[in-house]
Amino acid sequence: MATSKITYLGDLRTESVHLQSGDKIITDAPVDNKGRGEAFSPTDLLATSLGSCMITIMAIAARERGINIDGTSCNITKVMAAEPRRVSEIHAELHFPANYTDKEKAILEHAAKTCPVFYSLHPDIVKNITFVYS
Repeated sequence: MATSKITYLGDLRTESVHLQSGDKIITDAPVDNKGRGEAFSPTDLLATSLGSCMITIMAIAARERGINIDGTSCNITKVMAAEPRRVSEIHAELHFPANYTDKEKAILEHAAKTCPVFYSLHPDIVKNITFVYS
């Protein structure tokens, strides 16, 4: 079964529908690439997927070990390169609502760096991951 259906809406916009849930995402080309920049661009979603995946995999590891990471957040910065135009770097800054033991930190950091999106990104994409504990 297909995962999603993407429809071109015109004016450099798409609508993606997650077929299982019906949730929708609109994308817009960025201003620096002839778009309006009024929604996530496809490359924004690529970079954002890394942060979302890291938090999800950390949450699975945390749940299995009784570690509470509620309120954890991730700031993503995407860096583009030219010739060819592509994502060259993703900077992810993970913020945790509490301090953890060294063992818990090691579990969380390992989980983040072993998420499926991290492994799926091309090795040439620099992934700069920072962990900030309260």
